[in-house]
Amino acid sequence: MTPDEQTTLDAFLRLSRILDILRKQCSWDSVQTLSSLRYLTIEEVYELSDAILQLEQHDGDHQYDKDLMKELGDLFMHLLFYAKIADDEQRFSPADTLHSICDKLLSRHPHIALPDREGNLQGGPENPVPEWEKVKMKEGRRSVLEGVPHSLPSLVKAQRMQEKAMGVGFRFPDAESAFRKVEEEYAELHEAVNQPKGQPTDSLSHVTEEFGDLLFALVVWSHFLGVNADEALSLANQKFQRRFTHIEEAAQQHGTTIDKLSLDEMRAYWQEAKQLE
Repeated sequence: MTPDEQTTLDAFLRLSRILDILRKQCSWDSVQTLSSLRYLTIEEVYELSDAILQLEQHDGDHQYDKDLMKELGDLFMHLLFYAKIADDEQRFSPADTLHSICDKLLSRHPHIALPDREGNLQGGPENPVPEWEKVKMKEGRRSVLEGVPHSLPSLVKAQRMQEKAMGVGFRFPDAESAFRKVEEEYAELHEAVNQPKGQPTDSLSHVTEEFGDLLFALVVWSHFLGVNADEALSLANQKFQRRFTHIEEAAQQHGTTIDKLSLDEMRAYWQEAKQLE
């Protein structure tokens, strides 16, 4: 074991021991269940996501490195906490949890020599590079899309479903073809919105369906552009919040509130915010 590996192991064991003590002596930790932690873990994942986006925008600022480290620590704690709760309920142990992901990595990387539970290397470079989704199907899945959680946010879910479908060859041949699909869906949405009144398709549900198809097509196209659609929208949300907040602050500096500004004044402050960026 290298010094770095020993340091990492020592830190992991320290966290494990602290959680053992908290599970016995802390009034809050001792009563937590798998269900009670679930929504808190979802919050932690989003906080980690925010930290990653902030780090990308402020690369080189070590404060954001520390923020990312803190959020990763929070998530590490949650994951180990779940395993310990499961162990207390005699479902499985933390070691079982870790071995399960190790075994999965071995199964999905037959072309790379990886250590088994006894430390013996399994696999090797002579094996072909696996096709990921086909490997997963061999593990017992009935559908390529089975591994996509139902509760994922819609935009992330669209990305993951498309990635999995592309993994088995269901994809547009190139970016131009994907863009033509965007144009096609936009035309269909425009037609639905402008359908003459009284027509059978004159309904919000039809417009909603076509709007969803357009969003889905945009996510497909984003893949060919090398753009993460969820990250792009997150950045756009942050940009909107910065600029809108600037309007609110500008109004306050002029002794009023945003709802008292005219639309032209709001637009002027919006352009001011863009120039400041």
